[in-house]
Amino acid sequence: MNSISLPTRAAARPWQQRLLRMILTLVALYGAVLLLLYWKQELLLFMPTRLSATHEFTVPGVVERKVEVDGATLSALHFRQPNAKGLVFFLHGNGGSLQEWVTGTDFYRRTGFDLFMLDYRGYGKSTGRIASEAQLHTDVRAALQAIAPEYAGRKLVLYGRSLGTGLATKLATDVNADLLVLVSPYSSLRDMARQHYPWVPEGLLRYPMRTDEWLPKVTMPVMILHGDRDEVIDVAHGERLHALKPTAEFVRLRDVGHNDVHLSREYVERLAERLGRL
Repeated sequence: MNSISLPTRAAARPWQQRLLRMILTLVALYGAVLLLLYWKQELLLFMPTRLSATHEFTVPGVVERKVEVDGATLSALHFRQPNAKGLVFFLHGNGGSLQEWVTGTDFYRRTGFDLFMLDYRGYGKSTGRIASEAQLHTDVRAALQAIAPEYAGRKLVLYGRSLGTGLATKLATDVNADLLVLVSPYSSLRDMARQHYPWVPEGLLRYPMRTDEWLPKVTMPVMILHGDRDEVIDVAHGERLHALKPTAEFVRLRDVGHNDVHLSREYVERLAERLGRL
């Protein structure tokens, strides 16, 4: 009678070894990706346009200013007009440079406000590179301190758009101003990361940008404007912030996305009306 041979442990071992090697390879790749994300988050968050040191801005009525910060020089544009009512201190989004962000001054002429907008480190003609969230906040504060004395006794508006909304909100907890304007804001970059990269542990995020923690501490009036078709930062973020700050004026812009906010007639009219009440 012939015996039937059964698979031995030794025969099954190569399959187990291959499976183990595959698992270890995947774990190593996952770890490498997380390590890269931790050290190179700036490549995902910041998308600057660089300008040569000799670049000249040609917007009428706008002059270039320099703000010296620790280890870098920030480039800024300043629009001034006679008898201005005050200043809009504008913190722009994560892409481009002042060349794209400052293309005209008609809105500010009509509302009677001057404009001051800076490029973050590594943007436009600004030197250096962004290395931490704390550094960003320190730079923004230094820029405001450099220009604010020129507007003593006049109105000051802190304005943030997209990336700049978190910076503007944190600044609003530290300084006195007459209005905080948030356009296309996020509740936090932590929430944005959880939404777009759910597989990344929260502890690896070096730029949490907790607008949701800072906004309730803001004592000045707040205006939030958010497009209901925003494909980058969902309008739910703006609604969440409004719930945290019920006294804020919330404007849900109809049929408006993320990059076309400034083209919305409703946005222009509502913001102009609000500035007119200062």
